Amino acid sequence: MPDQDIDEEAPIFAIAVAAELSGMHPQTLRQYDRLGLVVPARTQGGSRRYSLRHVKQLREVATLSAEGMSLPAISRLIELENEARVLRRRVAELEQQLRDELDRRSRVFAAGATGSVVTLRQGTRVRRATEVVLWRPRPDPAE
Repeated sequence: MPDQDIDEEAPIFAIAVAAELSGMHPQTLRQYDRLGLVVPARTQGGSRRYSLRHVKQLREVATLSAEGMSLPAISRLIELENEARVLRRRVAELEQQLRDELDRRSRVFAAGATGSVVTLRQGTRVRRATEVVLWRPRPDPAE
């Protein structure tokens, strides 16, 4: 099976699974949701669904809390991490748009086989004609 990118944002884990993966009690996850620390997606029926990113955040909250950081401080840290993630994604989108625009603008022009102007991407070459052309001067009418 080929390597596939795993969508860390996909809300796939029920609360019991997320609690087990994060090493916490489900009630702790509900409390963190109420406090806005780690807010899972919801199904149409209202059930919580956690993503891999949520599980990582829950583990981080547990570590920071064990180190003595307050829940409001942890909440602010997660908020800033989320903002940074969104901004990194936006920067990547803008960089791709810039690359696409540069690809469109950096064109080279050459003469085609019939003498027409041909647009090429930078770094490519025109396929050269291999026909042999014999040139003879016109006869001089005075001769």
